Amino acid sequence: MIDRISISPDVCHGKPVICGTRVLVGNLLGALAGGETIEQLQEDYPGITREDIFAALRFAGELTKFEEVAGDLVPA
Repeated sequence: MIDRISISPDVCHGKPVICGTRVLVGNLLGALAGGETIEQLQEDYPGITREDIFAALRFAGELTKFEEVAGDLVPA
C-alpha cells in the first residue's frame, strides 16, 4: 500500500493521492461508496489500476484502526 499512496504537502494540499497522480484517495472511496464499480473508476481515471483502488481501500481501513487514549488518537 505504501508504494501506491502518497502524501505530500506539495500535492493536493497534503491529501492522500495515488502515487504519480493527483487522484485523491477520498475521491476513489467516495465513488465506490456511491456505487461505482472498479471498472467505472478505471474509465473515469485512466492509468489507475485495480491495485491502486485496493490500496486506497486498505489505506481507509488502516485509518479506522485508531482509538482514543487520554484525549489522543493512537494506532490500535
